[in-house]
Parts: sequence; structure tokens; C-alpha cells
Amino acid sequence: MKKFNLLNCFALILLMSALLLIPAVYAEIDFDGEISGEEQAQFDEILSPVMKIYNFVKYAATVAGVLMLVFAGISFVTSGGEQLKKEKAKNMAAGVIIGLIVIWVAPLVVNVIFG
Repeated sequence: MKKFNLLNCFALILLMSALLLIPAVYAEIDFDGEISGEEQAQFDEILSPVMKIYNFVKYAATVAGVLMLVFAGISFVTSGGEQLKKEKAKNMAAGVIIGLIVIWVAPLVVNVIFG
């Protein structure tokens, strides 16, 4: 039989308090009301550093992705007749391309859903 330790008790207390507080918080928010200019300015002020971090990560991931694509291309070209190396290079390139698409399309998807 599993005994509860201090960490399990803390996690249980945190979960129970969250379950009790979430309905109270959602009951207080008016999702149908219009946002005032002051609230919009507050939101933009909070969102500005988050967007700076996101843009940094996006461009850093793009640079890393391009380097990985170059590496995959070199691996593909230098693989000779080894099919396993060619497949690894193709899979790497496909993964990088999918990752870059996700990174660059994510803000558009969010704007379509919430905009």
C-alpha cells in the first residue's frame, strides 16, 4: 500500500484548492463585455514582454532550423548508397520543416481562433 508523503499531501491540497477557486474566478470574469481602452492598454503592456520573448525564440529556432536543414542536406548528399543514412536525413529535414511551420503559423492560428 502506498503511503502519502509530504509532497503528495501538498499536491493534493494544491489540487483541491485550485478546484475550489477556479469556479469562483470564472464567475467573476465577464467574457461578453467590451474591453475598455484602459484595459486594452494594460493587456498590451503585459503582452509586450511576452511577445518579445516569443519573437526571440521564433527567430532563434528559425536559425537553428536552417542550420539543421543544412546538416540534413549534407548528410543526405554524403550518404552515398546507404539507405539508412538517407532516411535519417529525410526524417530530420521533414521534422525541421514541420517544426518551423508550427512555430511560424502558431500566431496566425491563435488570431483566427481568438481574434
